[in-house]
Amino acid sequence: MAVENVRPTRLELLRTRRRIVVAKKGLNLLKLKRSALIAEFFSMSREAMRLRGDLQQRIARGYASIRMADMLEGPTRLENISMLLPDVHPVAVSTKNVMGVRTPRVDRGGFAPVASGELLDLPTSVQESIRHFQGIYQVVLDIAEKENALRRLLIEIEKTKRRASAIENVLIPRLQDTVRYIKFRFDEMERDSFSMLKTVKRKMEQQEAAVAA
Repeated sequence: MAVENVRPTRLELLRTRRRIVVAKKGLNLLKLKRSALIAEFFSMSREAMRLRGDLQQRIARGYASIRMADMLEGPTRLENISMLLPDVHPVAVSTKNVMGVRTPRVDRGGFAPVASGELLDLPTSVQESIRHFQGIYQVVLDIAEKENALRRLLIEIEKTKRRASAIENVLIPRLQDTVRYIKFRFDEMERDSFSMLKTVKRKMEQQEAAVAA
C-alpha cells in the first residue's frame, strides 16, 4: 500500500509501530532459524563426506575380495553361487523432521532370509565378498538419505533467506516510511492549525480595534 493511501491517524500510527516490532521479532527468528539450518547442513555435509570416503574404501575392498574369490573358485563356480544369494528387500522410505524440514528416512530392510544351510557350504572367500557388498549396500542407502536431506535443507535455507530479506529490505522500510509519512502529516496539520489560529486571532484583534475606534 502506498503511503499516500494511509490514513494519518494516531491509531494507524500505533498499529504501524506494532507491526514494525512484530516484523523485527520475526526477522530475528528467521535469522536464528537460518543459522541453525546452516549449522545442521554443514554437520550433515561432514557426515556425508565421511560416508563417501568409507564407501570408496568398502568398494575397493569388495572388488579385491571378488577378485580373490574368482582366483580361488573360478568364474563358473561364482556364477552358480550367485544364484543362491538372498534377494534384497525393497527399500521403504518414511519421513523425519530435521530442523523443521521434512526429510526422507530410508528403511534399509536388509536381505531376504535364505533356507537353512544354503550358504553354509560356501567358501570363505565368497562369504567374505558377500559380507563386503552387503556393507556397501547399507552405506549407499545412508549416503542417499543424507544427500536428499542436504538438498532439502539447502532449499529451506534459501527460502528462509528470501523471507528474511523481504522483511528486512522491503516490509520494515515500507512500514518505517508509513510512520514517517503519518508523522509528517501530523506536523503539517499542526502547522495548518497554528496558522489558522493566528489568522483567527488577528481578525479578532482587528474587529476589537475597529469596535474600540
